[in-house]
Amino acid sequence: MASLEDEDIIEDDHFSAVLTFPPEVQEAIDQVIPSSDPLDRPDFDAVEYINGLFPTEQSLSNIDDVINRIRYKIKRLDEDIRVVVRGQTNVGEEGKDSLEEAQKAILQLFTKIKDIKDKAEKSEAMVKEITRDIKQLDHAKRHLTTSITTLNHLHMLVGGVDALESLAQKRQYGEVANLLEGVLNVLEHFQKYKSIPQIGELADKVGLIREELAQQIKSDFETAFQGTNIRGPVNQTQLAEACFVVNVLDSRVKKDLLNWFVKLQLSEYLVLFGEDQELAWLDKIDHRYQWIKRTLMEFEEKFGRMFPPSWEVSERICAEFCEITRKELAKIMLKRSSQIDVKLLLFAIQRTVNFETLCARRFIGRTLAADKPMASSTPSMTPLSPSNPFTESTNPFEVDSDGQVPSQASPPESDKQAAEAKLPQSPFVGLVSKCFEAHLNIYIESQDRNLGELIDRFVEDFRQYKTQKMDTEDGSNILPSCADLFVYYKKCMVQCSQLSMGPPMLLLMKTFQKYLKEYALRLLTNNLPKLGKQESLGSQLARISKQEPTIASASSLIQSILKEGEMVKLTEEEQCRTCSILCTAEYCMETTQQLEEKLKEKVDRELVDKIDLRAEQDIFHNVISNCIQLLVQDLDCACDPALSAMTKLAWQNVESVGDQSSYVNAIIGHLKANLPVVRNNLFSSRKYFTQFCIKFATSFIQKFVVAIYKCKPISTVGAEQLLLDTHSLKTVLQDLPSLGSQVGRKAPASYTTIVIKGMTKAEMILKVVMSPHEPARGFVDNYLKLLPETDVSEFQKILEMKGLKRNEQNSLVDLYRAKKPTTSANETPEKSSASSADGPEQQSSRIRKLNKLIKRL
Repeated sequence: MASLEDEDIIEDDHFSAVLTFPPEVQEAIDQVIPSSDPLDRPDFDAVEYINGLFPTEQSLSNIDDVINRIRYKIKRLDEDIRVVVRGQTNVGEEGKDSLEEAQKAILQLFTKIKDIKDKAEKSEAMVKEITRDIKQLDHAKRHLTTSITTLNHLHMLVGGVDALESLAQKRQYGEVANLLEGVLNVLEHFQKYKSIPQIGELADKVGLIREELAQQIKSDFETAFQGTNIRGPVNQTQLAEACFVVNVLDSRVKKDLLNWFVKLQLSEYLVLFGEDQELAWLDKIDHRYQWIKRTLMEFEEKFGRMFPPSWEVSERICAEFCEITRKELAKIMLKRSSQIDVKLLLFAIQRTVNFETLCARRFIGRTLAADKPMASSTPSMTPLSPSNPFTESTNPFEVDSDGQVPSQASPPESDKQAAEAKLPQSPFVGLVSKCFEAHLNIYIESQDRNLGELIDRFVEDFRQYKTQKMDTEDGSNILPSCADLFVYYKKCMVQCSQLSMGPPMLLLMKTFQKYLKEYALRLLTNNLPKLGKQESLGSQLARISKQEPTIASASSLIQSILKEGEMVKLTEEEQCRTCSILCTAEYCMETTQQLEEKLKEKVDRELVDKIDLRAEQDIFHNVISNCIQLLVQDLDCACDPALSAMTKLAWQNVESVGDQSSYVNAIIGHLKANLPVVRNNLFSSRKYFTQFCIKFATSFIQKFVVAIYKCKPISTVGAEQLLLDTHSLKTVLQDLPSLGSQVGRKAPASYTTIVIKGMTKAEMILKVVMSPHEPARGFVDNYLKLLPETDVSEFQKILEMKGLKRNEQNSLVDLYRAKKPTTSANETPEKSSASSADGPEQQSSRIRKLNKLIKRL
């Protein structure tokens, strides 16, 4: 009994132990057998479960029913476990039986495969035994066929060699050409049999026949074209057939024959145009090209059908003529270089280029590409057109979609030539004309002189015709001389690049640089107007007081000063001229950049880095800056008398705020009178007009702020009047770019920002002046709030404007210095309102009235 009880205790302990699975196993069980029963939870708590079944003491009355349900559930689980365990036992036995059956099936399959392999090997051996005799017969047939073919080739070779000897002696070249080609083809089949003496003898015999034919044909040609037959052979048919034989022979034979024939055709040319002959000089260069034209025409008529077309004999004659002509011209020009002038040089170049263009149209250039490839990539030269490309475009360096210079107004033939110039480059282009490259310095020097004369003419034309006034924002006031200058530059560049893409282009660039600087200096800078020296304001006031001692009012004083100030400003013609020079400089700067890009396209790659026109662009940029500064200075100086009059007014005696002051009307009048002129004449240069407005606004606002500081002492009412004037000027300055224009344009944001920032500072200064200086702390706080970016010197000026005594100023300055380092730029609204509340009610009332008056205006 004791042992049974112990076993029960052990079993109870075993079942009471908690069975815990790893997390991945538990997750897999939950996915396969999902359950919401609390008993299936891995963190099952028996106490919590029982408390859930019997939450109260009254629920214990049902304990028997609960126990019965649980026992029933346990019994059902035991049955399920028993069924599963028994089923698993049966599955294991069935799997073992299946495995044994599979092993037996594999053994049977292996036995069958082995039997099939053995049978296949026996079948293969049987087939080999059956076909052994057939293979022997196949080898015998193949060898027999090869032997018969080789014997036939040998018979053909022996017979062909004998026939060649006979036909060569009879000079039956037509049959020789066909037979020789066949013999050579047959001989190729015996290359691997050359070790056999008889085959080697036949090959040597064929080689000897080829050499004899080459010598014989060359002798026939020499005989036919010498002595009495020098103008043409009698039997051209025989020589034409001989050419077919030459085609079959070695390529060296053909080359030697053609070289001899070409030299024979040009022998007369070497005599007629030798260095000691009168026809050899450049002024008779037309005779050279006329001679070759006649020679080629005679050759085509007499011997055109004698040579095969693939030989390109006419092209070879022309190419050799070009080579000889280039060398002869180079030698004679070197000896007589002192006799060459630019007119003669250009004449020779033009005639030579015309001849090269004709050759490029007539011949493909196959012989030049095969024998002596040309590295030249220069386009064919076309005569300079006297028309002005600015009739269609203001930029002479614009190109069309095909990358060619736009054709000018010209007759249909010129259009046809321009279209043909777009064809692929011919090797004949530059073949003769490159001999002139060494002497292009003469051309460059001539262009230097021509450009110097052109600049002189531009200066004289400018002196006579001046510049036109632009009454509307339309058109362009660029000087026509700059367009003519760059048109001439383009023609020079195109013409020079057609002759050479090497060092002469660098010389031409230096010439361009020289006269760009000349143009900038003599046409632009030297024609800028000069502002007259102004009479000092003090002397003006002294003179006015002597001439008109009865002037008492400030308005009369302002009018007198403004009238005197008008004597030193630029005239309208000078303003138009300055604007025209500015627009011209802008055009020159942009076109110079395009000129630099075009030069880089034209020169050789190794010279690209040496093309640099940035210094000339900087010169034109400086001219633009000077023009803008001159216009700003002129408009700025016109406002100086009004600002001086403002500082002379007795602002402490102003009793009421009225309309804007007379000096403001004077400034606005000056702006309305002068600004439209500048705007209309800078219509084509809007960005520089914006720069002009920005620079003027910056300069004027600085002067205006300085003038405000000079208005001392000033009363509160005077400060209100000055604030009204400041607001009026601010409004005008904001609309300055479109002032007096019929077309309303919004001012650029950069300009508006400068005006608002500068004039707001002026308004803040006046608001500080209007505020009471007591209490001192509130005054300083208000000043730091309105003008946070000022220093003690400006603070001192404002105190002087208020007319405070020295001791009051010192105390306020000390307070300012004490508060300035600790004052934060982000002052809270509460502090600012507290400081404003310190002022009297009367002061705040005046400020409100002033703001209302400004809004109405």
